[in-house]
Amino acid sequence: MKILLMGNPNVGKSVVFSRLTGSRVIASNYPGTTIEFTKGKVKFDGIEAELIDVPGVYSLHPVSKAEEVAIEMLEEGDLIINVVDATHLERNLYLTLQLIESGKPMIVALNMWDEAKHLGIEIDVEKLEKCLGVPVVPTVAITGEGIKRLVERLREAKSQKIKRNDEERWGEIMKIIREVQRIEHKHHTFLEKLSDTTLSPFSGIIIAFLVLFATFELVRFIGEKLITYIFDPFFQIYYLPIVERLSDILGEGILHKILIGELINGEIDFVQSMGLLTTGVYVPFAMVLPYVFAFYFSLGLLEDFGYLPRIAVLLDGILHKLGLHGSAVIPMLLSMGCNVPGVLATRILEDKRQRFIAASLMAICIPCMAQLAIIVSLVGRFGTIPLAIVFITLFSIWIFLGLILNKMLAGESPEIFLEVPPYRLPYYKVLVKKLWMRMLNFLKEAVPFVLLG
Repeated sequence: MKILLMGNPNVGKSVVFSRLTGSRVIASNYPGTTIEFTKGKVKFDGIEAELIDVPGVYSLHPVSKAEEVAIEMLEEGDLIINVVDATHLERNLYLTLQLIESGKPMIVALNMWDEAKHLGIEIDVEKLEKCLGVPVVPTVAITGEGIKRLVERLREAKSQKIKRNDEERWGEIMKIIREVQRIEHKHHTFLEKLSDTTLSPFSGIIIAFLVLFATFELVRFIGEKLITYIFDPFFQIYYLPIVERLSDILGEGILHKILIGELINGEIDFVQSMGLLTTGVYVPFAMVLPYVFAFYFSLGLLEDFGYLPRIAVLLDGILHKLGLHGSAVIPMLLSMGCNVPGVLATRILEDKRQRFIAASLMAICIPCMAQLAIIVSLVGRFGTIPLAIVFITLFSIWIFLGLILNKMLAGESPEIFLEVPPYRLPYYKVLVKKLWMRMLNFLKEAVPFVLLG
């Protein structure tokens, strides 16, 4: 049995998925495309069903490859869990009505229930269930509230055979909202005021550069402290004696050169010996891994806080001159951790032209965290000015190459269509899980190449 988890982007669908399946999930590409989706297992009514996290869509009228894939996957599903953002019920109901009209058995997870209450939004769940004709369960995915009840009610999922045109659908939405939702006036919170400030063209750009600078400093600080107090002591106290003993056993010869490398002034130097078990182990694990950890931790904070879409909106005008739009910021930031997930993330861009430009700029001009760590280690010892020259040069090449590719390649970059979610305080369990998964991917995808190099 296939259960589809469907909803608009930024409704907490992935967190609901994690709550329902646990950590044992598989990421796959939809056949014939580069669109990635996640699948796992969920148990209910004594059976184990396959749960598929379908790419987020606003409607079943496809305007992107992800939406085309979502519609194809809908045909293959046996049951739908529609995740709805309780703080934006009116906007989410359009997709809900379309899914009901598909005739598949369905249940609604009314997510972010706690935020709706905080914003003074009251929703009569019983009336909403009656209006829609399918079960509705309030949930708070980040804490797990309502998830057990959602699983219990899967057996009550109902199907309907109703057909509406767009006008009838919007009329039905207005009717439902009048009947089930009441909003009390609330004063703007600090986070709402901050949201307005960070989207303003003038103050927003200043804040964006400050945030990016602070993020870089945080990554550098965490990375340096991890190396100084954890990784270097471990390698010097515990690992070095083992390698020295092995070096004595091997003696001079080709095997010693491969595994240990050259002895510098008669001693093993983890940076300069260039052996598989010396430099090959030290560089990825003691020089690179701490900075990758720090970067993905910082990126997770910005992601879960809701700041990344704001950077995309603010930098949209600049990126248009390079043949891209604001959404390209996200894969480029990812590529600073590791180029592999960065290039894979270009699938969020609409056409091959944008994906080619973005991938080219990342490969040539954006150093990954492994390269950054080595640049900082080698150039940083000569002072701040040489380090600044390196980064200014890379940035200049990034601009120049982007302008050239935009002129040479036929086509235009489309306007950005991006939902900017409200600011939310990051939830530590989600943050830790995301960090763990990204670190595992880095170890699997990048470290083998560093070792071979």
